[in-house]
Amino acid sequence: MTPDDYAAIAKRLDRFAPVPDEVLADIVTHEGLCFWVFNRDEMPDLSGETEPDRELAAWSCAGCPVVNSCLELELRVAGEQTVGVWGGLADADCRKVHRFWQWRRQHPQGGAR
Repeated sequence: MTPDDYAAIAKRLDRFAPVPDEVLADIVTHEGLCFWVFNRDEMPDLSGETEPDRELAAWSCAGCPVVNSCLELELRVAGEQTVGVWGGLADADCRKVHRFWQWRRQHPQGGAR
């Protein structure tokens, strides 16, 4: 992924800025596939290798209706300390998106970076 990819993901999350954390948490826990389709204890762990982790994240979240809400919530709650798969991204990619996401939140009028 490139910085432009991370910036585009962060931009996609702008619409969630006014949504309260509690609402996002409710949406993610009630509609997120990983909460009601998978046994979370049996999901494979990330390997620490970029491409396999990206593939695992994409597979884990494929078809989930709330991937953007999930990623937004994780960026708010854990920020750059994120671990695991969130919003279809492995933690290393989430940390990179966080930088762009944070910049956009600090510059809402000029968020296009």
